[in-house]
Amino acid sequence: MKSIPPCGPWTNWPIGSIAMKTGKRRFWPGSRRGPSRASEEACSTMGIDEGVRRPRGTNRDGWESELDFAELERIFPRYVGPGPRYTSYPTVPVWTGAFEPDDHARALRALPSDAEISLYAHVPFCASLCHFCACNRVITRDPDLPERYLQTIEAELDLARAELPGRLRCGQLHWGGGTPTHLHPRQIERLFRAMSDRFDLVPGAEISIEVDPRVTTAEQVDVLADCGFNRISLGVQDTNEETQRAIHRIQPFSMTRGLTERARARGIERVNYDLIYGLPHQTVESFAGTLDEVLSARPDRIALYGYAHVTWVAKQQRGFERGDLPDPARRIEIFLSAIRRLADAGYRAIGMDHFALPEDELARALDSGTLRRNFMGYTTREGVDVLAFGPSAISETRDAYVQVEKDLPRWFAEVEAGRLATTRGIWLTPDDRARRWIIGRIMCEARLSAAEVEGRFGGCFRDDFAAALDRLRALEKDGLVELSENGDLVVTGVGRVLLRHVAMAFDAHLDPEAAQSARTFSQTV
Repeated sequence: MKSIPPCGPWTNWPIGSIAMKTGKRRFWPGSRRGPSRASEEACSTMGIDEGVRRPRGTNRDGWESELDFAELERIFPRYVGPGPRYTSYPTVPVWTGAFEPDDHARALRALPSDAEISLYAHVPFCASLCHFCACNRVITRDPDLPERYLQTIEAELDLARAELPGRLRCGQLHWGGGTPTHLHPRQIERLFRAMSDRFDLVPGAEISIEVDPRVTTAEQVDVLADCGFNRISLGVQDTNEETQRAIHRIQPFSMTRGLTERARARGIERVNYDLIYGLPHQTVESFAGTLDEVLSARPDRIALYGYAHVTWVAKQQRGFERGDLPDPARRIEIFLSAIRRLADAGYRAIGMDHFALPEDELARALDSGTLRRNFMGYTTREGVDVLAFGPSAISETRDAYVQVEKDLPRWFAEVEAGRLATTRGIWLTPDDRARRWIIGRIMCEARLSAAEVEGRFGGCFRDDFAAALDRLRALEKDGLVELSENGDLVVTGVGRVLLRHVAMAFDAHLDPEAAQSARTFSQTV
């Protein structure tokens, strides 16, 4: 939480004018690897049904009605593999544990005194474990832990405030988890006051929260509304009962709809739904049923995330038998079918996995050029520093990224001892800042202007990013991008499906061979 004619919503890409070309098979540009035999066999035929291939008779000129699925089917195997999601650049594996609390404090002191910031609080608690989840969470029913958490996060806020150049203004406040509504109503109010008493919420600030409909009560919604929350994000994932049983998350859609109606009735009118494709037992048909129910509630935004099978992070995922998970071909078939359905329903596509109604702030940010991407996903304010609190929280400033302790007992211990619980971070070089901006434009706008890069960062784009342009030429042969002589870039419809690969071309820290072999990143589609 910028649109110009060839770079706007996915429902307006001029794919029919793009001549697809073939090229040397590669995992991604610059790599000499071809696809593995397993990848080739898994994707040798995507089996996309005619309902996906053929326009539905609407008068939309959307990209998916003209996209060459046969060409996508042909090139897809060489792009099966892991890669960053680029919620930061440089990405987290590059950060260093040598980034000390003194560095953290220096990054806070460097903020301008008149800065408008975003605030984030990570509430790690959940009452039960969802088996798909790789987030930092603490499964507990201990009533004392949230109380200690609130006391500690208040102390952490004070430690940060002591380093800041003044009382900063906040334009966005967001709570994630875990399950923020694990907190009782009184605890919700306490956390909100802890943040709003230390930072000045600007008029019209977006105040949002992630909730689990299974545990969120009407009383909690009432308190959220009274505090001023104006956006609520509901975890839905999938409404199919077989999939819900597999992921250990039984959630009838009537529960989700009821919470949606309660929030809207209390004035929290902006509602987001989070969905996940690639979960156990999903098919195109079953996920179409999920979309039927979701669209009947008309959420303002829909996030359509790909399931990340990262068993080295989330050991409980090992319980998913590989036969239960859709293979790469089925995953992309589910994804493309969902894109098509959401476009038919009037949603604009934002970046690589978000969809918004045309009147939503995210769509307006796309048009106004203020859309950005960070650890909260796609957001509506460009160039705003993020100060984050709670275990595992990640702050982002112009000059640095910093993460605090993930482990709850260690976070408690550090903050209670009067220290910032810094665990790792990175100072950005001028080259990092330029590449962060470039990757952000690709991930948000699916285009890049060489002149704009030079205007912001100086230098000669074609010389400074010659290696990236060489990598992009391999993608151009596969029809993912269009490159001009001066280095301007437009991502095509096929490239939008594989957007992370386009961004990877500019990643100076990424070793594609190591990324493929190491347990570091999730699958790119």
